[in-house]
Amino acid sequence: MPMIRHTYQYDTLGPAEMERWRQIPAAVAGDCLNRTNCMAGAVKPLSPEMRLTGHARTLRTMVGDNGPVHAGIPLMEAGEIIVIATGGYSDTAIIGGILTTAAKHKGVAGFVLDGPVRDVTELKEMGLPVFCAGAVPAGPHKGFGGEIDGPIACGGVVVRPGDVILGDEDGVTVVPLERAADTLLQAEALLAKEASTLEALAEGKTTAEMLGIAIPGPGETV
Repeated sequence: MPMIRHTYQYDTLGPAEMERWRQIPAAVAGDCLNRTNCMAGAVKPLSPEMRLTGHARTLRTMVGDNGPVHAGIPLMEAGEIIVIATGGYSDTAIIGGILTTAAKHKGVAGFVLDGPVRDVTELKEMGLPVFCAGAVPAGPHKGFGGEIDGPIACGGVVVRPGDVILGDEDGVTVVPLERAADTLLQAEALLAKEASTLEALAEGKTTAEMLGIAIPGPGETV
């Protein structure tokens, strides 16, 4: 299978807008996207403190093959997040210490992949955020099959170059770039609403009361 590089173009968000996105939890963004665009629960940060906010660049690999990752890293721009569709195979690591080091030297902001990694201790010490679906010692081969900068499905979510990636301890949410402006406003409004809810709880109100959910009495049906 050949390796294909697609053409792509996207308008990057400005520093001020990206800083606003850094205040948005992945779960809140998912709520604002009708509770969709959240990657499968298996995709988690290697360390709980790892966070990701930035534009996606996409790679698709054949199962157990990281050739496209080697070819893709030199093409990355500083601050971009490499999102890799691995086919979900759980028994071969796609990245490890060497590729993560190469990405860090390129200024890449982090990795998201729906397969495993290896060299976990080294990756944690390096500090570059890595969100993955586990770890395994078995390394990949390099048959050089796959795609660069095409639309992919990673962790059950469509990702295209330029989409906004949000990663935290809950996992990863993908915000389509064309919906980023509206979603950001909705997310900020939702955070404000949640703050008001917490204040109401501190004042003694219940979530059932605030949501209009009736509480049945003994032996009653409501």
